[in-house]
Amino acid sequence: MELFRNSIFVRMFLATFASQLGTMVGTMAFAFYLIDRFSNQPVYATVAEMMYSLPTLVVFLFIGVLADRLDRKRIAVYSDWIRAGLSLVLLLAIHEDWIIAAFALLFLRSGISKFFAPAEMSLLQGIMKPEQYVQASSLNMSIMGVFMLFGMSMGSAAYYYLGIEGAIIIDTASFIISGILLAFCHFPLHVRQPNGKMKLKDLNLKSIAADFGMGFKYIVRNRLLLAIVLGFFFFGIVNGVFSILPLFTMKYKLSPDQYQIYTPLVMVFLGIGYLVGSVISTPLIKKTGKVSVLITGLFLIGVCTIFLGSFGNIQLYLGMMVLLGIILGPINVVLGGWMPELVEPQSMGRVSAWIEPLSTAGQAIALGFVAIAFPTLVSVTALYWILAVSIFIVSVYYLLVLPSLSRKHQYETKTEMNAEMPG
Repeated sequence: MELFRNSIFVRMFLATFASQLGTMVGTMAFAFYLIDRFSNQPVYATVAEMMYSLPTLVVFLFIGVLADRLDRKRIAVYSDWIRAGLSLVLLLAIHEDWIIAAFALLFLRSGISKFFAPAEMSLLQGIMKPEQYVQASSLNMSIMGVFMLFGMSMGSAAYYYLGIEGAIIIDTASFIISGILLAFCHFPLHVRQPNGKMKLKDLNLKSIAADFGMGFKYIVRNRLLLAIVLGFFFFGIVNGVFSILPLFTMKYKLSPDQYQIYTPLVMVFLGIGYLVGSVISTPLIKKTGKVSVLITGLFLIGVCTIFLGSFGNIQLYLGMMVLLGIILGPINVVLGGWMPELVEPQSMGRVSAWIEPLSTAGQAIALGFVAIAFPTLVSVTALYWILAVSIFIVSVYYLLVLPSLSRKHQYETKTEMNAEMPG
């Protein structure tokens, strides 16, 4: 409740909710459109997912540096409004059936969106107390659970009742609403520009590259942060495969004739579990610790993924999705709450700029593999095994390095606090 007494946090919360819900509606509707329009070419749906992730590899050098050097509020607001304009152009491309142009617009829109996340994360960090990071992360994960519950269903409903054009209009309106809400947020200058006032004309490629290198040095100096960040490559592989896998599972394995009904249900059941997991995450983390929750949860997700690939029954598949969501909730709360604790506000953008490329590289590799190999070389079941192996790799890696690094970090933090205390 203390978070919601902060009017700036409330506006940012509502802006994020509007933007992400609209994005999910548009994304899901476009996926259904591609599957319907090009049912014999599943590669198109995979290519669309790649258009959402690949732009990071183009703009990663700039996103974090700009978030740390320029006005973070303006970056977030302009990102929303530019995406709204591109969505209107996307509407025209779809209406004229310009599929290549539509993919190009998805690429551009996704590229602009990459500037939003580091700026928003840095702004949030600046308006919260350190002890609120985990609570805020838990709240954000709960909202993600709501998106899982209703986002795909709303995307499906928007597509079948309003058409792809109606779904894109909802997407456009969400960006406009988000931009307006953020525009009315009043942040202190030290939160908007913690490294001092600077304009875009003051930056050049050499200074941007130097700042980007500073982000790398910052991560390397903190071994715990480095260990966490390296795991995001495998998280990217997992996200890349899983972004398209439920749709392929229903379309090509469990329910070819009714995949439009059951695919949204996958996210509904996952969202139910995610909400439960998010609710229990804060007390669970306080009781067992971040490291235990993260490592144990990842191992359990790997096991669940193997079971998902072996199921031939829709009811069992949906039931396992609930369990998967319950486990996922606390894991994401740990990752979301841990990063602000380890990174100073003036460096958050540059550190975030390294996470995105690693995650996106894994995602792009995974989606590229799926586009080439499915369904001629690998089956749906094989994709689940690939997913499970990736999860087990990061689980073992974290098991080997995180416990000792976390203990060392806690000791160093406690020593610094004692040294700063008078007397």
